[in-house]
Amino acid sequence: MISSSNILHGEILIVDDREDNVLLLERILRGAGYVSITSTMDPREVCELHRKHRYDLILLDLLMPDMDGFQVMEGLKEIEPGGYLPVIVITAQPDYKLRALQCGAMDFIGNPFELAEVLARVHNMLEVRLLHKELHNCNDMLEQRVRERTADLHESHLETIYTMTRAAEYRDDDTGAHVQRISYYSREFARMLGLDEEFIDQIFFASPMHDIGKIGIPDHILLKPGGFTPDEWEVMKGHAAMGAEILGNSKSPYLMMGAEIALNHHERWDGRGYPNGKRGEAIPLAARIMNIGDIYDALRSKRPYKPAFDHLKTVDIITRGDGRTQPEHFDPVILATFKQNHQSFYDIFDTYTA
Repeated sequence: MISSSNILHGEILIVDDREDNVLLLERILRGAGYVSITSTMDPREVCELHRKHRYDLILLDLLMPDMDGFQVMEGLKEIEPGGYLPVIVITAQPDYKLRALQCGAMDFIGNPFELAEVLARVHNMLEVRLLHKELHNCNDMLEQRVRERTADLHESHLETIYTMTRAAEYRDDDTGAHVQRISYYSREFARMLGLDEEFIDQIFFASPMHDIGKIGIPDHILLKPGGFTPDEWEVMKGHAAMGAEILGNSKSPYLMMGAEIALNHHERWDGRGYPNGKRGEAIPLAARIMNIGDIYDALRSKRPYKPAFDHLKTVDIITRGDGRTQPEHFDPVILATFKQNHQSFYDIFDTYTA
């Protein structure tokens, strides 16, 4: 509810080319207790005045030289958000009333003026305008609270991700730099593919969780320096499903994508991956993107079963194959993009390797 005091302090602009009309309206309004009244006899000044002062009400004569009231309202539409014009037009022409309302005016006053009509319409218009402003301010406050809450949730999601990723790092001294590079490979690749910013943001934070399931793999298998027995390999492969289970059932978009990547990042385009032998586009895009970065990084890194390969040898293995890694393992579009942009992978590896 708007108080009478607030209404009487509403900012009013009178626009009329006749001085006697301006003086009469000022006398009527001041006599009723209105205290913030400005006037001009030059319609060309109205838009600039309103841009500066943001009046709560403009009493606007329609028939003026140089620039009529309809032209003034067109200019005001460019200033007022949402096209809401706080305008009461002044006219003695009945035909102009409907046209004025169609042009955005909120109400009209006849000329010659009737005291009761002027005061009633001004009071009602100011009350509506001030309620409109109050609602707008409330909406701004609500939007700000939503933004703050969203930021809090975002920070909470990221804190969860960092905590879980650190837990995985403690199991393997090599994991820290690897998961950092995976974030940058995945983000850069998503940008190369022209994906939207929401996807790019999510994959940057979700991709480091791809091996979170290794938390559940026994040390004697996870840290074994040599090759695995068939039974050990089956246990090791279980980290994909285990990671998805750890990250699953979350409303966080980061953890949801993380679960998707964890489950599918060892699937292969030709259907020869694990754990479910998915083929082609049945493999989620985020997992297909993350997978090529994972393979690149593994080839560039020293492992118990292999030395670290240089960039060019790694690119050759991914694009031409070496028996263990084959080109048909990758989405053809992703592989073609890698061929054209492999230097970016080199730069990331070089930047984020201690």
